[in-house]
Amino acid sequence: MPSFHSVLRVFSAAALVQAVAASSVFESLVQTPRGWTFVRSADSDETVKLRVSLKQQNVESLYQKVMEVSTPDHEQYGKHYEGHELRSLLAPTQQTSDTAIAWLQDNNITAVKDDSDYVLFTTSVELANKLLDTEFSWYTNEDKQEVLRTLHYSVPASVASHINFIQPTTRFGNLNPLGSTAQKIDTGAQFDGHTKWWGSPISTPVNITCNLTITPECLLDLYNVHYKGDAKNGNTAGFASFLEEYARYSDFQKFETTYLPYAVGTNFTTVKFNGGLDDQASAEDSGEANLDAQYVLGVGFPTPITQFSTGGRGLLIPDGDSPTPADNTNEPYLDFLLALTKLPNKQIPNSISISYGENEQEIPVSYAEQVCQLFAQLGARGKSIIFSSGDSGTGDYCLSNDGKNTTKFQPQFPAACPYVTSVGGTRYISPERAVFFSSGGFSNIWPRPWYQELAVRKYFSTIGDKNKGYYNASGRGFPDVAAQGQNYRVFDKGTNNGYRGTSCSAPAFNGIIALLNSARVSAGLPTLGFLNPWLYTIGQFGLNDITTGEGTGCNGLSRFNISPNGSPVIPGASWPAVAGWDAVTGLGTPDFGKLLKLSTPFAKNEGGYNTS
Repeated sequence: MPSFHSVLRVFSAAALVQAVAASSVFESLVQTPRGWTFVRSADSDETVKLRVSLKQQNVESLYQKVMEVSTPDHEQYGKHYEGHELRSLLAPTQQTSDTAIAWLQDNNITAVKDDSDYVLFTTSVELANKLLDTEFSWYTNEDKQEVLRTLHYSVPASVASHINFIQPTTRFGNLNPLGSTAQKIDTGAQFDGHTKWWGSPISTPVNITCNLTITPECLLDLYNVHYKGDAKNGNTAGFASFLEEYARYSDFQKFETTYLPYAVGTNFTTVKFNGGLDDQASAEDSGEANLDAQYVLGVGFPTPITQFSTGGRGLLIPDGDSPTPADNTNEPYLDFLLALTKLPNKQIPNSISISYGENEQEIPVSYAEQVCQLFAQLGARGKSIIFSSGDSGTGDYCLSNDGKNTTKFQPQFPAACPYVTSVGGTRYISPERAVFFSSGGFSNIWPRPWYQELAVRKYFSTIGDKNKGYYNASGRGFPDVAAQGQNYRVFDKGTNNGYRGTSCSAPAFNGIIALLNSARVSAGLPTLGFLNPWLYTIGQFGLNDITTGEGTGCNGLSRFNISPNGSPVIPGASWPAVAGWDAVTGLGTPDFGKLLKLSTPFAKNEGGYNTS
């Protein structure tokens, strides 16, 4: 007697044969993306590897659950989920999985791997062209790098309702580095002469030299950190490394000796995903990864730290800012997150900072939504995901890549995902002020979440019609908070350098959250998890409101205003810092003492380490 799945396969095959004629375009590009040129049609016997993203069940239920466990006045607050519970909730139906696999096998594709939410397969160009009713071709850029892609693909209607995307197809860019978010600087050249600005918005005096250069001592004093965490209570913090960068133990130790003598001998752990690197003998630059490691430790000591090193590059829709593979700095968030979410809760740090980002429009919407949903899963599991907001103010290449060439601001991904906490940048002390490159704005993908509705509406009432028409006024606003982002001292390849960027701000804020979580764990309380509902209600009273400075951009210059990039100029484009939330520093910078009292009332902000 034939099995159920054998019968299903027969009926599925028959249905799919009938459906081929009804195939319709599933995704397409209006033109060959900027910076790319058609070379030739691919040979029929060439190989292509593709991934089918399957529709999941109960996605809206996930979003409801993450908000419930993250909202302070909800009865489910702090009752975080285990990974297996969410996998069971979201698992595609058997019909969805069978439909996708049957479609592939009935088209003579046999190298198929079912990976729960995805189906991976390898086949020839001839079969892929037939399967997707398309023509894979080779495209090249000015650097003579070639990729195998297509401008459109189709799927039968019976399959379309079961999938999110098939990639890489219309996604151009496999992928060589341009650089990381952090930029090495000459700190003397960047100092604007405010030598008399000193002190702090809180009680701790801050050394005058912190106007010129940022060290752990500056951050601990400026943000009122005197708490001594527990290295053995099970609380951990982490950071993600991409683009062939990874932190070095030797640089970590030099940083400790120079700035954290009480931490000498402490190290971090590295976990590798998808061929991630950890070559401690390499002579390549690793400034971004070293920055992350050194400042999560510098603020969050003695919290144990884990680095996640992920290999590969993410998907890119080229635009004027990243027109070629040589310019692709899109991080493989999906590979990282799929591996991370398979780990049990105890193996995932309670706070993770990620200091990378790109223009939201460069990311396929289906891909961006899937990545953001995985961040929501981590939030539901009690993990705080912290992102740098970006380093281009209102935007650097302010032109749409949809064929319409619309002049507009450029929100950042993943900073604008509503399930991460986005960190903008500040500089100087007394007063701390917004730094010009701090990215902010409003998403074109995600609508504004309820937790920031009042804060954003107040901002709009303050700035009036400024920037009207250049941004999505109903979109998710970012950043959520801020921290110092200029003149950080970082060891890389044995040399003490200066760095700037919101990729400095994110690990510093991660260190703050790591210590808050340490206090909560020691008190028998759940971790803070997804931070934003707490920040916009209770936590806002533990933040220093930044009301001076602005994030600028759309001025025809690249990030950090380094060089002309051919972008349209929008006169006066900026997001000003104002009282309350704003689109350059969010709700403000941390006052650890106040945040500690708000999150763990009986803990005391004392016993910390003296850096002098």
